[in-house]
Amino acid sequence: MSTKDFIEKDFYKVLGVPKDATEAEIKKAYRKLAREFHPDANKGNAKAEERFKEISEANDILGDPKKRKEYDEARALFGNGGFGPGPGAGGGNFNFDLGDLFGGGGTAQSGGFGGGLGDVFGGLFNRGGAGGATRTQPRRGQDVDTEVTLSFTEAIEGATVPLRMTSQQPCKACSGTGDKNGTPRVCPTCVGTGQIARGSGGGFSLTDPCPDCKGRGLIAENPCPDCKGSGRAKSSRTMQVRIPAGVTDGQRIRLRGKGAPGERGGPAGDLYVTVHVGEHPVFGRKGDNLTVTVPVTFAEAALGGEVRVPTLGGPPVTLKLPPGTPNGRTMRARGKGAVRKDGTRGDLLVTVEVSVPEDLSGKARDALEAYREATAGEDPRAELFEAAKGA
Repeated sequence: MSTKDFIEKDFYKVLGVPKDATEAEIKKAYRKLAREFHPDANKGNAKAEERFKEISEANDILGDPKKRKEYDEARALFGNGGFGPGPGAGGGNFNFDLGDLFGGGGTAQSGGFGGGLGDVFGGLFNRGGAGGATRTQPRRGQDVDTEVTLSFTEAIEGATVPLRMTSQQPCKACSGTGDKNGTPRVCPTCVGTGQIARGSGGGFSLTDPCPDCKGRGLIAENPCPDCKGSGRAKSSRTMQVRIPAGVTDGQRIRLRGKGAPGERGGPAGDLYVTVHVGEHPVFGRKGDNLTVTVPVTFAEAALGGEVRVPTLGGPPVTLKLPPGTPNGRTMRARGKGAVRKDGTRGDLLVTVEVSVPEDLSGKARDALEAYREATAGEDPRAELFEAAKGA
């Protein structure tokens, strides 16, 4: 991406968030859009793939506090991405040399800032050294996004899963040189820097990737047939990734340095894993707590008793049911829930559901008939009607 494109792109608009959005809001917006436009969910849809790349690019900048700060300051300097004259420019003439701003060695008399802003924006413009000379920078590897689906139990207890990833790696056939003989030459256009200066018509210049060497700084005299001289090739690898205990559905995990390798000694990118969690036939989840619904008989609810309750991956627990327990009451089994970040566990929330039998034996029916006769004078709905009249 060129410097001009970098500054003119409105990454906030790409993610659909305001400029004062918090990190949490940016992360939430990215997750929603990434899931919607992920290539796996839109196979063969080129527009969705391009949109996914834009979303990932925006998140890479706005999701990193340092990059976001540089981006915001650069856009503020150039008027939110415009490269024309700002307010008070005076007839559209924009003649001062921004080389002074970015380490050009200007003095106070000439309007220079002694390289102060060069430290801030050096990473954006890739400029440095005396006179603002361009220098080759190590290139960080790309971040890689992938997804994994876990069972409910794996998400609660944690799991090590194999992930097969495809990313750009140094070509094995030419050892990343791009030349089949392993002897590329320095690009004469950019003199090995991988960048060329481009005048903007405003008295200063920006840098773009060199069109002849595609930003590599090297040109292959005998292009490698495997990578066509690019020095990069798609490579697949399988990694064993540990998913921590207690992850939730939709959570995005960052694994530093597990993405695509860097170039020219640059660090590897990061691997982002979006976790999807399957449902459990018995248990549910509410934050750090697990939930379960336990059926009880009318006699147990009315008279009280002890009820055995299953737990996830452990022995059952016994809860004491007080006499007169109503339907829908929730009790708590402490320490039987999901694993928290600090290693402790949440609770198991047990909801009682009074079970009504569909078929009754003769003895059971006689007992219930006797109970109905014994409670014939009671009307559980009397208070309901009184309240309805008074409303």
